[in-house]
Amino acid sequence: MSSAGTTPPPPDETPSTTPDSGASRGVPALPDGSGGFAAELRDAISFRAFLLVVGGLLIQLAFIVSYLGAFHSPTPHRIPAAVVAPAQVAGKVAAQLNGLPGEPVKAVVVADEAEARRQIMNRTVDAAILINPAGKTDSLLVASAGGPSVSQTAAQIAQSVEKTQHRQVTVTDIKAPNKEDGRGLSSFYLVIGWVVGGYLTASILGVAGGARPVNRHRTAIRLGTLALFAVVSGLGGAIIVDPVFSALTGHFVALWAIGALVVFAAAAVTTALQTLCGIIGIGLSILLFVVMGNPSAGGVYPASLLPRFWSAIGQSLPPGAGTTAVRNTVYFGGSATSGPLWVLAAYAVAGVVVAMATVVVRDRRAGAGTGAGAGAVAGQEPS
Repeated sequence: MSSAGTTPPPPDETPSTTPDSGASRGVPALPDGSGGFAAELRDAISFRAFLLVVGGLLIQLAFIVSYLGAFHSPTPHRIPAAVVAPAQVAGKVAAQLNGLPGEPVKAVVVADEAEARRQIMNRTVDAAILINPAGKTDSLLVASAGGPSVSQTAAQIAQSVEKTQHRQVTVTDIKAPNKEDGRGLSSFYLVIGWVVGGYLTASILGVAGGARPVNRHRTAIRLGTLALFAVVSGLGGAIIVDPVFSALTGHFVALWAIGALVVFAAAAVTTALQTLCGIIGIGLSILLFVVMGNPSAGGVYPASLLPRFWSAIGQSLPPGAGTTAVRNTVYFGGSATSGPLWVLAAYAVAGVVVAMATVVVRDRRAGAGTGAGAGAVAGQEPS
């Protein structure tokens, strides 16, 4: 029996102790005790989450625009070509090629076939036309390992021009891709895999440990971890393309080193962007490496077939620089690789410097703020 004057509370007035109740999260409760759908929606989707979704949509649309803009209508523009011909006609042939509508070719006269071959192999030119004054058939030298699409385009242009002169042209490929390299795209796919691994691993570390590292020691540890990962990743890629698939053979150590540099460049830049911008830095990395970097890299279509914007930025971004470094190392004796390697090194160094400098500046500001606050408290007079 209950004590006199004491009335047990009715069941519907018993306080709720359920941890997931709407009231515990500040969500207005309906008469039946549950949160309304609109209130749950506002609680589930914050303004920050909304902005991130909008950012994802914009990156997606930028991806579509970039790839279609680069690839929807490849058009030759100033393909570097050499002309070998008797002195009395060489200048006329070069002028004719340079005067074609749309400037598809940038022709220069060279002394002989040996010089033309040398310039193709050191990547000064992509093709060479050899004029035979004693007959009606000329020769076109190409190196499809540098990009089959540009070699095919050069052949089409030469055949079209020769036809107007009632002449014929035979095409000789002086450097074709390896048999297991198919259409010469292994370099591109290898570098894209390395770049993705670099920025993806840096992003995972950022999500797991905080996009903005708490201090300079954590930043150094994260960068050191990424450097070790880059070495392992470069080794893994070299193993896959050489002994496993035999696509890019004979340069194992060089590919390993290039791969490590590519991976660390992408990872260091991603870390720097996260340190500066938080989780938004991941989106900026995707914009830089995937949206802008991949279509301009010269993998599917070399720079001379891309629209001017993509051809201009391609070799200044890690995917393009890495693809050129790998391709020229494997097929062209390392010619014209110093520029791409310097680009990759610049990204790696810039990523480390920006990440560390950002954390140091932030630590100093935090320390100054703490010191000022302590000084203000110490200077207060007792009440």
